[in-house]
Amino acid sequence: MADTQTQEERVAALAEASTVVRTQDVKKVYVMGDEEVHALKGVDLEVPQGEYLSIMGPSGSGKSTLFNMVGGLDKPSDGKVYIDDVDVAQLDAYELAWLRCRKIGYIFQSYNLIPVMTALENVTLPMVFAGLTSDEAREKGVHLLTKVGLGERVTHKPFELSGGQQQRVAVARAFANDPAIILADEPTGNLDLVTGKEIIELLREMNKESGVTVISATHDHKMLSVSDRVVWVRDGRVDRIINRDELTIEVGQIDGEE
Repeated sequence: MADTQTQEERVAALAEASTVVRTQDVKKVYVMGDEEVHALKGVDLEVPQGEYLSIMGPSGSGKSTLFNMVGGLDKPSDGKVYIDDVDVAQLDAYELAWLRCRKIGYIFQSYNLIPVMTALENVTLPMVFAGLTSDEAREKGVHLLTKVGLGERVTHKPFELSGGQQQRVAVARAFANDPAIILADEPTGNLDLVTGKEIIELLREMNKESGVTVISATHDHKMLSVSDRVVWVRDGRVDRIINRDELTIEVGQIDGEE
């Protein structure tokens, strides 16, 4: 069926819808020379508003590919990805940019801060793209940095901050435009045990306070303690989905994980 929504209607739906993420028989095939790599083999997943969801799986399982799909960073070869009930595949470049700027906040393992900018400038940059005035952006940026414990570091540049502090800046930046979804790609991957735990607790705290949906691709088992659900991906498919209260976590082992 042809898409009959205008650009304005799709943007309006993105702005107003209350549902968050839904995938429908999502498949992804990468062509490498004469070979086809089937990264996803038909994934169905629904993520309700306000949930803290962790996606786990071994390297090559399709975890990162699925993460990129639900974040609008890649499009499926087949199937549908809906963000706030809008089919991402139907969005043009302008609409995708609007989606990524207004509806999704990204947190990366390597922080992805701009080295020549201060913490405050890194946080306020997405706000400027979204149309806030410089005064509005500064006030909001200082508030967010204070919220993540960096109120005294707003003028520091990334090289003047520890890894944990840089990731706190990245968390503040992710919340810059009051997104519906936070996508965290291995957010503790470059951090020590204690700092990683602090970042996890910060994300959970902000998830509870704002009602934002957090979707994290991770190998970090500490993330399980704050997740509402855990999705295990294996061989391009969802192997199982487990609620937090169904998990048994022991030293060196998670119930059901091989």
